[in-house]
Amino acid sequence: MHTPVIDDARARSRAVLLVSSTAALGGFLFGYDSAVINGAVGAIAAHFHAGAAALGLTVASALLGAAAGALVAGRIADGRGRLVPMRLAAILFVISALGCGLADSLLLLSVFRVIGGVAIGIASVIAPTYIAEIAPANVRGRLGSLQQLAIVTGIFISLLVDYGIAAAAGSAQAPSLGGLDAWRWMFIAMIVPAALYGLCSFEIPESPRYLIAKGRLDDARVVLIRMLGAGGIAVKIEQIVASLKRNTAPNWSDLRGPAFGLLPIVWIGIGLSVFQQFVGINVIFYYSSVLWQAVGFSEKDSLVITVITSIVNIATTFIAIALIDRVGRRPLLLIGSAGMALTLGILAVVFASAPLNAAHQPQLGGPAGLTALFAANLFVVSFGMSWGPVVWVLLGEKFPNRIRAAALAVAACAQWLANWAITTSFPTLQNLGLGLAYGVYTAFAILSFFFVWKFVKESNGRELEEMTS
Repeated sequence: MHTPVIDDARARSRAVLLVSSTAALGGFLFGYDSAVINGAVGAIAAHFHAGAAALGLTVASALLGAAAGALVAGRIADGRGRLVPMRLAAILFVISALGCGLADSLLLLSVFRVIGGVAIGIASVIAPTYIAEIAPANVRGRLGSLQQLAIVTGIFISLLVDYGIAAAAGSAQAPSLGGLDAWRWMFIAMIVPAALYGLCSFEIPESPRYLIAKGRLDDARVVLIRMLGAGGIAVKIEQIVASLKRNTAPNWSDLRGPAFGLLPIVWIGIGLSVFQQFVGINVIFYYSSVLWQAVGFSEKDSLVITVITSIVNIATTFIAIALIDRVGRRPLLLIGSAGMALTLGILAVVFASAPLNAAHQPQLGGPAGLTALFAANLFVVSFGMSWGPVVWVLLGEKFPNRIRAAALAVAACAQWLANWAITTSFPTLQNLGLGLAYGVYTAFAILSFFFVWKFVKESNGRELEEMTS
């Protein structure tokens, strides 16, 4: 009798991993669509004769679309379930990929970038919500971290696709397959994972907590048995029902509270989202090539550094996956904040003390250049094993059942707005001085430590029905 129990447990583990990985495909598309424009931006500028301001707005337009998409996702998820937004996001990713690839003006390209951004925002809300609601408590952290792993893998794959297409055509501007310029195929290639995401969403079950919220207890029981086994399911359903009990349907007004109009837990989610961006992580990924060239590295070396950094980011995410359910969320965040503050502080000092060239940019040579290079990658390590994946896990599990989708939507919207603020402000800060820019990011890393110390409670191993604050 013992062996079938092991087989059943293994089957349940495979089922949970499969459905969580499917949800995390949205994170892959999130990362791919965010980064794909990096390889195309130079060709786009040349093709449309775009100035710096217009080009910057085109690049950043996806971030504003993502903020809008995050807000929309919460309302759809509460009204139609977790799977409908996944399918909507997949459709929007396909439309964006095709539209960007065929756009005949910079304005039209920006419009389709916004559509892609909406899809990114939806995926950024639905994946952590769904994974948290489907996963057993003892492995929820590891499975929730799949979202960040998928994001950084998507970024890396988009860099490889951009490089491969450009290399095959001779350059990003060169005519390629079907007479289209190579940069257009960089966008169109996203149709493949987007279609896969949409098709796979028809093969996974609806969130049991959503099903119970809609009174579909028998359907929820089937899903819970498939994911958790038959033992204790009746009690689990009773706990979920109790956590959702109220005479009215979930509403955005449920987020209201005494702390500046919102519940304290919602503000904590917003704080986690904002600090995740305000430490400047996306400066590394959006501007790394330009940054390293500005401080004296060659274009070729700068591209190599960028690829190495993306690989480091993927590798360190596995550290978080291995530790998050053993060490806990809060310790990883505190360790990450300390590591980010130290490495960003080193970068601030190195850049501030370096001699300036004729363009008033610091020139790093010898030990200073190596110090900056190691500090930047250690910063990515500190972020990748902590704030990168852990924030997504916390946003997925920290909110009570009744407000999870809506609260996560607000927090994710704040994250995308913070991402936009950091992305658009960096060129100005760079002109004022890289020492100042990294000094600002250092300050936020220090503040993030005290924010976690004061406000973030450990949620490791707790059932979602225990999340009340």
